[in-house]
Parts: sequence; C-alpha cells; structure tokens
Amino acid sequence: MDTLTAAITLLLIMNPLGNLPIFISVLRHVDPKRRRKVLIRELLFALFFMLLFLYLGSALLDALGLRQEAVTIAGGIILFIIALRLIFPQPGGVLGLPAGDEPFIVPLAIPLISGPSLLATLILLASQSPDRMFDWTLASVSAWAISATILLFSNFVLRALGQRGLNAVERLMGLLLVMIAVQMFLDGIVAYIEQTGLLNG
Repeated sequence: MDTLTAAITLLLIMNPLGNLPIFISVLRHVDPKRRRKVLIRELLFALFFMLLFLYLGSALLDALGLRQEAVTIAGGIILFIIALRLIFPQPGGVLGLPAGDEPFIVPLAIPLISGPSLLATLILLASQSPDRMFDWTLASVSAWAISATILLFSNFVLRALGQRGLNAVERLMGLLLVMIAVQMFLDGIVAYIEQTGLLNG
C-alpha cells in the first residue's frame, strides 16, 4: 500500500461527512463562541491518539492486557449509546450535558474521529511495515487534515439545515449509527472467537 492509498483508506474510515451531523448535534449546546475552539481541541486529541496508536498501539494494548477485539467491542457499545440518544433526544443533547457544558475527548475525539476501526488499521499498518513509519505518519496526518477541514465547516451546515432539518438528519444518522454500532460489536465478537479458537471447541 502506498502513502496515497493509505491516506484515502484512513479518510474513508474516519468518514467526516457521515460524522458531521453528530458533531453538529453535540456542539450545538456549546456556547457558540466556544464551538470552534472545542472542535479544534477535540481534533488535536484525535490526532494525538492516532499517532499514539500508530507508534505504540500494539505495545500499549499488550501492556494493558487488552486485545484489539476489546477496542472494537467497546467502541461499538459507545456508538450504540450515542445512536439511541440521537433517535430519542433528551435535554442536553446527545451527551446529556447541561447547556454550555463541553464534550471532552468522548465522543468526538474517540470514537467518532479516531474510532476503533481507524486505530486498528493504524496498528495493522505499523505492524506490517514498521520500516515505513514516515509514510504512515504522512498518510495519517493528511487524512486527519482533510477530515478536520470538513468538520470545521459544520457551522455552515447547521445554518443551511435549520433546526427542523437538523432534527431529521439526527434521527436518520441515529438509525444508521445503530446498525454500524451493532456491526462493530459483532465484528469484535467474531474476531475474538476466531482468535481464541472457541469455534473449534
């Protein structure tokens, strides 16, 4: 895999266009003057976790006694909870935060930007070709930069959709996110069963 292909693959996994309605929903309860700063902070956190898992992912999971499947299953559970709150809105929005409170790392940085699939892909790239870490770093930063640019224009999308349009998109994204979350959970279960050989038992 060359650097360009890796960057495109990572960008598709990050899916900034698909995450845009969720970001708008989470950030609309934040003080408008703070939204951009919060978004930039979460994007920087996401980049930090991406590079952390690229360089230290396998060692970190081993040190904590965790399997990659556990990361996938945990991410699926978090996304499922977020999806339910998109479908069935509650005071405080997706996170249930009081008006003006800000999200911190979860769910914007993790798992929406740097989700389990992305982190697992970075670990895979690093383990398969450890001699090409510069290429993988360049691909990661490029994909992140494109994703960040798209997400930073979320305010324009909010103005274009209006409140009713945003509510409709939220519920639609909630339905799609439920399916994605369940698939992530099942993928983690199947991968765990295959890795541990329980099917043979």
